[in-house]
Amino acid sequence: MCLCDAIRLLWSLLLPCLYLSLVLTLLLFLLVMGVRMWLQRSRKARLAQDGSPTVAFFHPYCNAGGGGERVLWCALRAIQNRYPSVSFVVYTGDQGVTGEQILEGARQRFNIRLPRPVTFIFLKSRLLVEASSYPHFTLLGQSIGSMFLGWEALTSFVPDVYVDSMGYAFTLPIFRYLGGCRVGSYVHYPTVSTDMLSVVREWNPRFNNSAHISANPLLSAAKVLYYCSFALIYGLAGSCSDIIMVNSTWTLGHILALWRAPSRTGVVYPPCDVRSFLDISLENEVEGDKLGDKESHSIVSVGQFRPEKDHQLQIKAFRKLLDKNGAGPGGWKSLRLVLIGGCRNQEDEDRVSTLKGLCQDLGVADRVEFKLNIPFEELKRELVDATIGLHTMWNEHFGIGVVECMAAGTIILAHNSGGPKLDIVVPYEGGQTGFLADSEDSYATAMETILALSPSERLEIRKNARQSVDRFSDQEFEASFLSSMEPLMARLRQ
Repeated sequence: MCLCDAIRLLWSLLLPCLYLSLVLTLLLFLLVMGVRMWLQRSRKARLAQDGSPTVAFFHPYCNAGGGGERVLWCALRAIQNRYPSVSFVVYTGDQGVTGEQILEGARQRFNIRLPRPVTFIFLKSRLLVEASSYPHFTLLGQSIGSMFLGWEALTSFVPDVYVDSMGYAFTLPIFRYLGGCRVGSYVHYPTVSTDMLSVVREWNPRFNNSAHISANPLLSAAKVLYYCSFALIYGLAGSCSDIIMVNSTWTLGHILALWRAPSRTGVVYPPCDVRSFLDISLENEVEGDKLGDKESHSIVSVGQFRPEKDHQLQIKAFRKLLDKNGAGPGGWKSLRLVLIGGCRNQEDEDRVSTLKGLCQDLGVADRVEFKLNIPFEELKRELVDATIGLHTMWNEHFGIGVVECMAAGTIILAHNSGGPKLDIVVPYEGGQTGFLADSEDSYATAMETILALSPSERLEIRKNARQSVDRFSDQEFEASFLSSMEPLMARLRQ
């Protein structure tokens, strides 16, 4: 067979495949356009009936009690006050509760009341974004699951403006290109980051890099390739956002590197209820009051019971602190550790049970108290009474709990990374605002140092800390959030 005959044979084989590809591409294009037209007709029909545009927030866990939920409710409060003629929708996956119960939970946990009602769209497919649904390739599984959950949300209600307030970037192209919506996003934490790649490259076992992978060079190389590929797709999805708000300097750096949209990206620090703590007097220690003389000293941690919060480190460091006293569990009888946080689901509750078992194993069960999903007033009382506020999450994107501790007058001891290091626990007018640590030993040593300070020395740090966190107030957040949202909201008036 000559070369020409071989080429003709190859072409005859490829030509049907090319035709088939063109036909399938055309059919897919027509399907997408048909779906888009159907959804836009739905939106126009709603506008004709209601007469008011709608802004929708995508927050599948809006009934949880974390900092991300506080952002949601403060954002809704601010934008409702600014735009009285606009309607608002929240897509949530919370089942077994009513909209009224969700709003009451926001009032109790965060002391936030919305000026007007919102409509809740209850999604049935939230299981698709649960990490427990994907034992392997969790990031990819959750991201694909979020697309199906986003599709359920979009077909349930087509808004004019869509805001992802929980970090599901893969829903953005669905609402923009299929729903024809203007889209915005508030990013608490990048789904994948260069820091995560570094953990895998350096064979470092952490909560998001299991020991059997970190110990295997081949598996580590495969995971790096997986992360790099995922980061590329994640960046493409995120770049669909018309406006991008990030919660800290640390998050900003990663989102700029991944989404590559600097002109549309800005920092909007999350709202921290610092004003609620201003009525607390800082003059509640008297000179000469030493640790052993005071009735009680508490170390308080505030954060959802998720693996990345690293509550195990807190418990282990607390035990080392007791050992440093030289009397084991019997030393510093007044000292206790209080772990405060929200439990979103059964997985979180199982994690709390595991932590309680660790306390038993370390012999500190009688010193450690767990307080789950407590109301705001009880949280406030615990922070007021605490001597130390404890935070142990590596590369925490921001750290609302850190700010609240500082506003309440506790001496903060936070992880030496992420938002606490770059934005929060930084000198104020040259004065110290808190302490940073990154290991069991360094945490135990820092706690020992704080407890050994005189009341006047602690008071100086507490004053500096409180004065420094006013830039994270609800009022500052509302001003920044409304300014960022203005390009999207202006289009509603056109």
